[in-house]
Amino acid sequence: MSRTLAEWLSYQENLHPRSIELGLERVRGVWQRMGAAPPARRVITVGGTNGKGSTVALLEAMAQGADLRMGAFTSPHLLAYNERVRIAGRDVDDAALVASFERIEAARGDTPLTYFEYGTLAALDLFARADLDLAVLEVGLGGRLDAVNVVDADVAVITTVDLDHMDWLGNDRDSIGREKAGIARAGRPAIVGEPEPSRGLLDALAAAGAQVERAGTDFFVELHADGWCWRHRDGTAMELPAPALAAPVQYANAAAAIAALHALWIAGGLLAPQDAYAAVCRGLRHAHVAARLQSLGGDPPLVVDVGHNPQAARALAAWLDAQPPARTHAVYGALADKDVAGVVAALGARIDHWHLAGLDGASPRGLAVDALAGILRQTLPQSRCDRHADVAGALAAARGAARPGERILAFGSFFVAAAVIAERDR
Repeated sequence: MSRTLAEWLSYQENLHPRSIELGLERVRGVWQRMGAAPPARRVITVGGTNGKGSTVALLEAMAQGADLRMGAFTSPHLLAYNERVRIAGRDVDDAALVASFERIEAARGDTPLTYFEYGTLAALDLFARADLDLAVLEVGLGGRLDAVNVVDADVAVITTVDLDHMDWLGNDRDSIGREKAGIARAGRPAIVGEPEPSRGLLDALAAAGAQVERAGTDFFVELHADGWCWRHRDGTAMELPAPALAAPVQYANAAAAIAALHALWIAGGLLAPQDAYAAVCRGLRHAHVAARLQSLGGDPPLVVDVGHNPQAARALAAWLDAQPPARTHAVYGALADKDVAGVVAALGARIDHWHLAGLDGASPRGLAVDALAGILRQTLPQSRCDRHADVAGALAAARGAARPGERILAFGSFFVAAAVIAERDR
């Protein structure tokens, strides 16, 4: 009998002895046995430490604004696994995923695959069957050895490089940058989304022979009172509306997305410049991605974000600085392998009351609340905090403590964001 989607996912979680196993040999072999059909006529891969999900969402909205048939692969998901694979703006259904997993199982033989590798192969398989103009693939971890890198993308985007997943990628920005540069290909555009990239990233891109385009060097963001201008060194300039996605960092993500599409559309002649401009404007106005400074309403207002490392926390700090002054209550939980001290230091006194949530019941990697509180106290000795066994308890406490005119910011992990959104939807 055919497995259900839930049964397939449970099976995949237990098939490989390790949840993460970097390397391309196994997944490439299975993909080749499946035919290795191109996932779309054009492919963009998006790697980086932060900003990947938002950049994919912007690319998806812009492509749809041009009436291109589009597929997007992202991870992890918040509420349903189907969120990971989108075709023409819709999450694929259970039946499509199950059929793809059955094809993968038939092709893999005795090759063990991880949960993420199954999902990557399913996305490539479903995209190849969907007659897509464009596929955008989010890199899961690193780049060089991530399963997504079996595809030779037409354009690679590297949003940011910062300290995260150091057990796998290295202990400094140069080492991590070299790993992330692995998604670039010789003679093809590689978009670097931050103006001060690591030397390791730039050296690795040069060694790969990629056509590097850098923020602040080859393309530019110019903010003004009525919107902003995206400008390229080739003379292309677009006066644009502000991104619908919140936070100042979204201008950088939008600029990198436009640079990638500029490489495909304008330089590649796929669209007339005026059509590309209209598509970019529509995409900026309509791009949406869950749990990236997502407002859930209420009074006091509740905002949820998946930010979980110091770089993401600095972006949250910039967003808070741009908001009207108000007391801020944080609902915060973390995984044990994250730099909690770096996160709380980045936010510092911007948080008036920390409502800490244990995640040890949500994930084997989750940090227990007492350990979380210990790091907070050591990093911010004067901080005000209370402890809760889970996100639901921390959220209830924040709602009880916050007064009209204040705000609640829930962040720290996909587990925190998912729990808060699920609580809203009950």
